[in-house]
Amino acid sequence: MALVIINPKGVEPWISALKEVDPDLDIRSFPNDTNRDEISFALTWRHPYGIFKDYPNLKCISSMGAGVDHLLRDPDLPKQVSIVRLADPYLAQDMAEFVLALIMNHLRDLNAFKIKQTESIWKPADYLRIRDVKVGIMGMGAIGKRVATELQKAGFNVMGWARTSKEIPGITVYAGANEFPKFLNETDILVSVLPLTNETKGILNKKNLQLLPKNAFVINVGRGEQLIDEDLVTLISEGHLSGASLDVFTEEPLPKNNILWKQPRVNVTPHIASLTNPTSVAPQIVDNYYRAKEGKPLLNVVSREKGY
Repeated sequence: MALVIINPKGVEPWISALKEVDPDLDIRSFPNDTNRDEISFALTWRHPYGIFKDYPNLKCISSMGAGVDHLLRDPDLPKQVSIVRLADPYLAQDMAEFVLALIMNHLRDLNAFKIKQTESIWKPADYLRIRDVKVGIMGMGAIGKRVATELQKAGFNVMGWARTSKEIPGITVYAGANEFPKFLNETDILVSVLPLTNETKGILNKKNLQLLPKNAFVINVGRGEQLIDEDLVTLISEGHLSGASLDVFTEEPLPKNNILWKQPRVNVTPHIASLTNPTSVAPQIVDNYYRAKEGKPLLNVVSREKGY
């Protein structure tokens, strides 16, 4: 049986990484793959909806990253096929470093100085220190835990919020809907690394964001659909929020007419917080390929009900 790669951004780095692990792998690339009845495993990112109906012997579909919402949105996703995601150790560390960079940029308000530079204005300003703020992390899975612990190492007072209770040394973790308001009330810098589910869609709305302290700052590196853009812009313009850094959006690439482009207190980056490294995840892809082929338990199986 063979493995097919479906990726509009290109397949060559993935083929190279997988062949490095197992030179004998039979790898096909969409849309040039033929004899689709020979395919048992699909590795994909943002596939064309409905395409998997053309693979009658498919046993497993693997996302090319930690996120799987791009898969679960497909109404024709075969019910009998297992879904897995990738757990890349570099992904979590890259995310933690990116979030730290965004927070330090906010504390020192470096964007304001860049604007002043274009106007040849020399004007020092006050700034915040690490000890001045509490950082709240929404989502305490593998990536959220790494972000929280790395920020803690840097000296930040870090809290977390998750769907269920978590025990993380030195970090208070609030759990469930009942503790969500208290978590928000105490958070000066809110960071979302949540997966996209029915429960998290639109969670960064006006009602919830108003629970943050005045001048709080919002960072979204989870999924774009979690944020209501208009609510964020309203609360910034009203002076309740000091600004935001956004790396994920409901529609990507972000349309040129989107209101976020022209917001001076909003930083826009093109979904680059952390990128999956084909070389680092190739061994687990090959492992799951053979597990699926031999009917063994898979790694990092996704619950369709939970959405992650």
